[in-house]
Amino acid sequence: MPRIYLTTTLPYVNAEPHIGFALEIIQADVMARYWRSLGREVFFNFGTDEHGQKIYEKALEAGMDPKSYTDMYAKKFDRLKLALDLTYNNFIRTTDGHHILAAQEFWRRCDAAGDIYKKNYQIKYCIGCELEKTDSELADGRCPLHPKKELAIRKEENYFFKFSRYQKKLLEFYKERPDFVVPDFRFNEIKRFVESGLEDFSISRLASKMPWGVAVPGDPEQVMYVWFDALVNYISAIGWPADADKFNSWWPVVQFAGKDNLRQQSAMWQAMLMSVGLPPSKQIVIHGFITSSGQKMSKSLGNVINPFEVVDKYGTDALRYFLTREITPFEDGDFTEERFIEAYNAGLANGLGNLVSRVLKMAELYGVRFFPASISYSADFVSFVDNYQFSKATDLIWGLVSRADKYIQETMPFKLFKTNPEKAAEIVEGLLAELRNIAYHLAPFMPETSAKILEAVKNNKISAPLFRRIES
Repeated sequence: MPRIYLTTTLPYVNAEPHIGFALEIIQADVMARYWRSLGREVFFNFGTDEHGQKIYEKALEAGMDPKSYTDMYAKKFDRLKLALDLTYNNFIRTTDGHHILAAQEFWRRCDAAGDIYKKNYQIKYCIGCELEKTDSELADGRCPLHPKKELAIRKEENYFFKFSRYQKKLLEFYKERPDFVVPDFRFNEIKRFVESGLEDFSISRLASKMPWGVAVPGDPEQVMYVWFDALVNYISAIGWPADADKFNSWWPVVQFAGKDNLRQQSAMWQAMLMSVGLPPSKQIVIHGFITSSGQKMSKSLGNVINPFEVVDKYGTDALRYFLTREITPFEDGDFTEERFIEAYNAGLANGLGNLVSRVLKMAELYGVRFFPASISYSADFVSFVDNYQFSKATDLIWGLVSRADKYIQETMPFKLFKTNPEKAAEIVEGLLAELRNIAYHLAPFMPETSAKILEAVKNNKISAPLFRRIES
C-alpha cells in the first residue's frame, strides 16, 4: 500500500499547550493509527514554531534569550506525546539547523522564480496572529481573534512574495482537486478569498527591530517573516532539499489545521510551493475552535484549559474520547468540565465500561471462552474515518455498545445459565466477539482502552473497571 505523510500545524511556543491544539493532534493521531492498521507506512510530523515577534517579546519579558526560551517550551510540547498517547515519529523545531538551511534555500528558489521583491510599505499588523490585516478583516478597528490587542502600524522596507501572481493557478488547482480542503464549506471560503483578488504579502522583517528569525540570504539586515519560515517545515521534515529520495518517497502531505490557518495553509503555502516548482499538498483538513461556555479560549480571558491537567485528573483515553466524539470535527465545540464529566459518565462509565464489566463477569463465572476469527472494519466506519468524520465513527462504535446492552436485556444470559447453559454460553460467546469488534474499531481513538478490552477477552477476565463513575 502507498506510504502516507501527515502533519499538524506547528504550535507557536509563546504559551503552554492548550486543549485546542490537543484536538488537532489527536485527530491527526487517529488517522495515523487508522492508516497503519490498514498496513500503510506513515510519516507523522509534529513540532514547534519558534520564531517571530510574539516569542521574541515573551522571551524578553521572561528575562531569557529566545533560544533558551524556545528550548524550554519545545520540551513542554513534546511531552504531549506521552500525555495524549501520540504516535508521531518526527518532532521538528524551526530552530533546527537543517530547517533553517531549507528555509533559506526555499527563499533563494522563490527569488530565482522572480517571486520576491523589496518595497517600502505601511500596514496594520496583529501581533497575536503574526499577520497583516486589511480594514475588511477588522471589527471595530481590531482583529476579531485578538480584540484586546492594539494593532501595530508598521512602516518599513521589507521583502514581498508575489502572491497576486498565483490567483489563476490556485483557482485552476482548486477546480482540479475538489476534495483539496475538507470540509466543503471551508473550501468554498478559501475559493471566495482567492477569487476576490490576492495581495502580495510581506515575507521579512527588519533585523534591527526584530532579530529573532531566520536570516534572509544575502541581506543581513532582514530576517524571514515567521509564516514564510514555518511553512517550510512541511518539506524540511522529510529531507528537502538535501535528501531528494526521502522527500519524493513521502510528498505530498495531508495537513491538519485550525480554521484560523485556512488562508496560510491552503492558499499562501500552496502558492509558495508552486513558486519553487513543487507539487501542492495532498489535502488540508480544517477543524474548528474549542470554546469554553461559548467563548473562544484565550489567555487574556483566563479560560484556557491545560490538557495535561485533564489527563492527570481523568486519563488520556477519556480526553481522546471527548475530543473525538463530543466535538464535531469541523465546527467549533464547547469544552467545560461539567460537560466533560457528563459525557464521561454516560459514554464511558455507564456505557462502554459497564458493558465490558458485565460480559467479562459472565464469561469468567461460567467459563465461556472466545476463540478469535479474522476481523475488519465495517464499511460505514471506513467511510466515516476516510472522510475525517470522527464523531460519526465513534457514534457508530457506541451504537454497537448500545446494541450489545439491549441484547443482554432481551436474552438475559445470566438467568438462562440456570435453564439452558448451552444457549447462554452461546450468547456470551457472541458478546465476547462483539467486545472484540468494539475494541478493534476503538483502537485508533482510544488505544489504551482498546488494548485492555482485547486483553480481557483473551484472558477471559478483567482485573478492574475500565472507567469509574465520577460523582460531581
